[in-house]
Amino acid sequence: MLKKLKDNYKNFDAITSKILKNGLKFCLGICAIAMLILLTYIMFFPSPEIYYIGLALLKLGLIFGIEFVICSFVVDGIKKQQI
Repeated sequence: MLKKLKDNYKNFDAITSKILKNGLKFCLGICAIAMLILLTYIMFFPSPEIYYIGLALLKLGLIFGIEFVICSFVVDGIKKQQI
């Protein structure tokens, strides 16, 4: 199963691969900002609003990352008429 996923990933179109990589970089940036906000919460301002903002951004970054991965497999499958 994992070997099949790895083979599909290696056979992505150039555009799909580029969108996936840039999307994951974007999600990493969102998660990094969330971590900075959560570190600010821990170090300086123990306010519940800051905590919930950081937690929401972290969840958003992770959900977007998962969506980019899943959608890239689906789009590549549709392009190759496999789905």
